Amino acid sequence: MISLAGRDILHAWGKFIFTGIGLGLLIGVTLTMAGVYRGMVDDGKVLLDNSGADLWVVQKDTLGPYAESSSIPDDLWRSIRTMPGVAQAANVTYLTMQVGKGDADVRAMVVGITAGEPGVPGWPPHLVAGRQITRGHYEAVADRATGVRLGDVLSIRRNRYVVVGLAHRMVSSSGDPMVFIPLKDAQEAQFLKDNDAILMQRRRTGANPAFNRPGVPDLLDAVIDSQTGNSYVNAVLVRIRPGFTPQEVAEPIRRWKRLTVYDRAQMEEILIGKLIATSARQIGMFLVILALVSAAIVAFIIYTLTMDKIREIAVLKLIGTRNRTIASMIIQQSLVLGVIGFVVGKITATFAAPLFPKYVLLVPIDSVVGFFAVLAICVLSSLIAIRMALAVDPAEAIG
Repeated sequence: MISLAGRDILHAWGKFIFTGIGLGLLIGVTLTMAGVYRGMVDDGKVLLDNSGADLWVVQKDTLGPYAESSSIPDDLWRSIRTMPGVAQAANVTYLTMQVGKGDADVRAMVVGITAGEPGVPGWPPHLVAGRQITRGHYEAVADRATGVRLGDVLSIRRNRYVVVGLAHRMVSSSGDPMVFIPLKDAQEAQFLKDNDAILMQRRRTGANPAFNRPGVPDLLDAVIDSQTGNSYVNAVLVRIRPGFTPQEVAEPIRRWKRLTVYDRAQMEEILIGKLIATSARQIGMFLVILALVSAAIVAFIIYTLTMDKIREIAVLKLIGTRNRTIASMIIQQSLVLGVIGFVVGKITATFAAPLFPKYVLLVPIDSVVGFFAVLAICVLSSLIAIRMALAVDPAEAIG
């Protein structure tokens, strides 16, 4: 009966091949969607790895600096540096924006890093070309995904930066490539208001009756300076000394500095459990829909093939063929269709993944799970055809 199933497949090989290709494209999309989710998770972990931090010190009661806005004074790092168990502490700013590149622009996360040397938290851990930033202004290190080359000029707000180094897989949690510039420049880009905004704020503040009394101009200037300054950062990245646990170092900072401190596990939970949770649920819904569509396609083609050989099945039952044998033949055809579809889908996903703008991470375990899921769907989809075949009256063979 195995040969009978094989001969039946060869008899309708065109229908099997084209249906398998169509099913394979759906499976390829399913594997790619799973790869997109894996890529989002990997982007979040890569972001934390590349930061080089053990602790993230942010504004109190915020989920900063990646999931929420956070703003703290840029001189806090000195007092944090003196806390027990702190080996290094460095200011950092993050700003996602459109970065000008010639006549075009690219979506990127602009990172402001403190002066120092490679190895300081926040710095790109390694470069694939060029050098690290050595000047206090107007130099940049960019991820290769931005499409820039060494010597290119990037426009960020009102300033222009020469690309002196290129990095790889330096991305934000949303997959945007990173551009590293000196901290002072990043603070100006993120916090400093433009001239028109400063003049407008001066007029608004000066129009307040409280500032129109004699002897108040100095107070007015102080207020305006505080409103237009750029002495803030998004976070302080902390690296702890050997022999200390993150909890031992974080608790005194929380208690005495009135700041929120996250360790690696907590920050990973924020990025994966909160920041990409909605996207994960959306991808999960797409996977369920694609699985249902795939099952419907397999069920339809197997049902059609079974309907085409109703008379042959009646003959088999008339000569005494057992129901189990007939059911086995239909399941075998369904599994062959699933195997063809999975092979086509796997090839499609492998070659299509690099073409996606987002990072797509295809892991072997997803392929293994997907393969057995496809086989299970094929078996379940063949149940309708099996039920119809077993209900065939042997008398139809001589009717």
